[in-house]
Amino acid sequence: MTGRFAAILCFSATWLLAADELAERLQPALEAITPDGLLAHIKVLASDEFEGRAPGTKGEELSVKYITDQFKQIELKPGNPDGTYTQEVPLAGIKSEPRMSFAVGDKTIDLKYPDDFIASSARLQPEIKIDKSDMVYVGYGVVAPEYGWDDYKDVDVRGKTVLMLIGDPPVPDPKDPSKLDDKMFKGKAMTYYGRWTYKYEIAAQKGAAAAIIIHETEPAAYPWQVVRSSWGKENFELDNPNKNMDAVSARSWITRDVAKKLFADCGQDFDALKKSAVAKEFRPVPLNAKADIEIKQQIRSFKSHNVIGKLEGDDPKLRDEYIIYTAHWDHLGRHPELQGDQIFNGAIDNASGVASVIQLAAAFNKLNPPPKRSVLFMATTAEEAGLLGAKFYAEHPLYPMEKTLADINIDGVNPWGKSRDFEDLTNGNSTLNDLLGRAAARQGRAMKPNSEPEKGGFYRVDSFEFAKVGVPVLHAARGIDIIGKPPDYGKQKRDEFVAKHYHQPSDEVDPTWDLSGAVQDVQLLFEVGYQVANADKFPEWKAGTEFKAKRDAMLKK
Repeated sequence: MTGRFAAILCFSATWLLAADELAERLQPALEAITPDGLLAHIKVLASDEFEGRAPGTKGEELSVKYITDQFKQIELKPGNPDGTYTQEVPLAGIKSEPRMSFAVGDKTIDLKYPDDFIASSARLQPEIKIDKSDMVYVGYGVVAPEYGWDDYKDVDVRGKTVLMLIGDPPVPDPKDPSKLDDKMFKGKAMTYYGRWTYKYEIAAQKGAAAAIIIHETEPAAYPWQVVRSSWGKENFELDNPNKNMDAVSARSWITRDVAKKLFADCGQDFDALKKSAVAKEFRPVPLNAKADIEIKQQIRSFKSHNVIGKLEGDDPKLRDEYIIYTAHWDHLGRHPELQGDQIFNGAIDNASGVASVIQLAAAFNKLNPPPKRSVLFMATTAEEAGLLGAKFYAEHPLYPMEKTLADINIDGVNPWGKSRDFEDLTNGNSTLNDLLGRAAARQGRAMKPNSEPEKGGFYRVDSFEFAKVGVPVLHAARGIDIIGKPPDYGKQKRDEFVAKHYHQPSDEVDPTWDLSGAVQDVQLLFEVGYQVANADKFPEWKAGTEFKAKRDAMLKK
């Protein structure tokens, strides 16, 4: 009997097995997850032939076909009840040519795209034009009643251009100003109020014509180059019946240097205004400036695809309940305007996640008997454009959400070797995290809290869309305490990836990778899904979690 399984207890009260029997049952499945297997899938999906896997391109056709073929080879059933392996997702591709300038008195500040700013619109119309729009600084642009916080107060911003800071208001702890107040916006951890998506949403609700986010590398968690590469290309939106006319007309980012110059020209000090925004008493500050924004848009509507395979459960009473594993297949495509390498191959982000889902499907298919509940394996589209494939599935599910027990998401793996630790990016929100911690302990590893909660990892991946509709989710990060390496090696490699390779053409297959750690991690997620698929109760959100009420209401129906 392997020591790893000696402590395993079945989560179901009616399904307790001897450790030897359980170890024997799981071992063939776990052995199906291998470094070579992961690497083979990554090499194909991240190859130049797939051209960066942008939705609505040759890269999508090849990706969808490859993942579908793999699911067929594993002998998964079609994941769509219509007998196919895909779910159509109506998307619109938008190529934007933006111009933006600020007028301060007799002075005009012309901004250079994409060095100084980016601008786009979710509205599916050929031209966006905003003339001489009054500009208002709204601090962090947050309206959070539960914290008694309202950055807009009673100021009417209809038709105006609002400027706001990225991230949550970093409210100091009144007892220790060197730390953040845990009772306000979860302290160091980012909440959804800190995400750019929220800031554009609240600006639209307030009737603003345009919303401009001031980029700063530390609170954004990525440099300006990531903003340029992510937004300075064809972008995608769901092709909704209302053509997204409820969205803010123009959404933009500007650099910190541009913001400082604008504020100075208006007779304001950027640092002082930034400091003033970290208080409930903050009120919007009208700027002596007007914005002119013009965005010409080339729009193409098309059908993109989520790819879904199903392993049917073995229990006639429970097979109509589901666990979902997700990973997004898309990346940033090809940028022909670049010199040199033009292809954003997305090897780690997220060919590695799709490879993991394929390997998980192969592992589950080795189980005899299969798990009691059915397991869905889904590769989503347009995650890089704002979690759109996952959002569409969550709003148009193929299987009832009240019968969906969990979403387990993978977005990037550890390519640097086995680690002693494993980070929980879902912030201990549900009982899934407890299962993950116990599985990690069986590997002799420590599950640690998110070491970078300020980056808001929970809100930046597909699982967030499932959480928003109430389904418990699990998203975990690679460990950084790498066995056989210096103590700071893992953190250095992670930071290097974010600084140099994240959303860059250099995110390619690297011959120095050691995927043994990725295998460890994927095996953990297999164990969690396996236990949920055989449990006698659903996973639950923990008390105080913002998604619990929605789940409770869903299950009462």
